[in-house]
Amino acid sequence: MDLQKLDEALLALFEKRVELSQMGYDHASYDDIEEELHDLEDDFNDEYGDFLEGILKEVHDEYCPESDVLLPTAYLAKKFVVTADGAIEIGRDAGVEVEFVDDPAANARLVLLPSPTRIVFIVGKQKKIVWKAE
Repeated sequence: MDLQKLDEALLALFEKRVELSQMGYDHASYDDIEEELHDLEDDFNDEYGDFLEGILKEVHDEYCPESDVLLPTAYLAKKFVVTADGAIEIGRDAGVEVEFVDDPAANARLVLLPSPTRIVFIVGKQKKIVWKAE
């Protein structure tokens, strides 16, 4: 697996989602950007889906075995906030909600992020990288 190409494809998805999240539904380009995003998602899942689903299965088995593994693009944040210094933060409800085996009542999520490609496990305010492309 070419991890550099994986990260570039994931970063393109991330950037397109950021672009879309900064538009209102009434923006003249919203529908076109949304269509471009869906095409990128389909291409990403076709190219990297099997590889990432295998990794996600391992992560699920360790942290949240009761939760189903979804398509990799489901784990990407849908909304982003650009801070005053230009940094991009993911929203509170980013990624996929999962049932944490150690604390089923906890608000737990898995998020797929680029640069480097990694999977972050979030429980409450705690964040842990549970897989990183190397």
